[in-house]
Amino acid sequence: MTITQSVLDKLAKYDTPTICNVIELFDIRPRNRGYMDARVKCNFPEFPPIVGYACTAAFRSDAPPAGGDAYGSIQAQLEQFSKLPGPAIVVFQDLDDPPAAAVFGEVMCSTYKAFGSAGLVTNGAGRDLEQVRALKYPVFTGSTICSHGYCHMLHLGLPVRVGSLMVNQGDLLHGDANGVTNIPVEIAGEIADVTPEFIAAEEIIMNYVKAPGPKVVSKYDELRKEFQAAVKKLTARVARPGK
Repeated sequence: MTITQSVLDKLAKYDTPTICNVIELFDIRPRNRGYMDARVKCNFPEFPPIVGYACTAAFRSDAPPAGGDAYGSIQAQLEQFSKLPGPAIVVFQDLDDPPAAAVFGEVMCSTYKAFGSAGLVTNGAGRDLEQVRALKYPVFTGSTICSHGYCHMLHLGLPVRVGSLMVNQGDLLHGDANGVTNIPVEIAGEIADVTPEFIAAEEIIMNYVKAPGPKVVSKYDELRKEFQAAVKKLTARVARPGK
């Protein structure tokens, strides 16, 4: 399914928790599935949200590779970027437990950004974080380690598991200071269209509670019901047949 750049740009305007809230309206997956857990953290929470397509790889660093250059797979990895329908988000599963060394540093992130990548996500470690911050390249990691050890990629383009989320090559991902979620591609366009309406519904309550002055519980309850009615209307509009 083709998703236009315009849709991706719209999705990037909203924070990841709001995207998750809107996905729930469609009721196409359990509410406790589809996102990464707390082991994967945003390194630069001040950066805006990222949206892109997963370019997957498995990684190890605790022993030398069987043969060849430790960075020898990066050319093949970069070639995969052009096969994706939009900007790549590099997703590494570090198979060492615990991680033995950093998955990436300044050189790799500079290279990924130069080839159009929107960011990098791994359950493993990163390094050169101040240099990567200066690149304005978003990264999400499980830890930080100063050395690259015997870093090498084991495979490219196969499913990986990062932060309890199974990620397939080409999955649409959205991430920000709050974490990373998968966006089902079949509803991505609708999510982009519905999200402003969901935010407007939230404002029914938020404008009241954020305004100065004393608050009245009965008024809050009235607004809460108005919000629930607006969300119910949105949910009915996006409901799938048979739901």
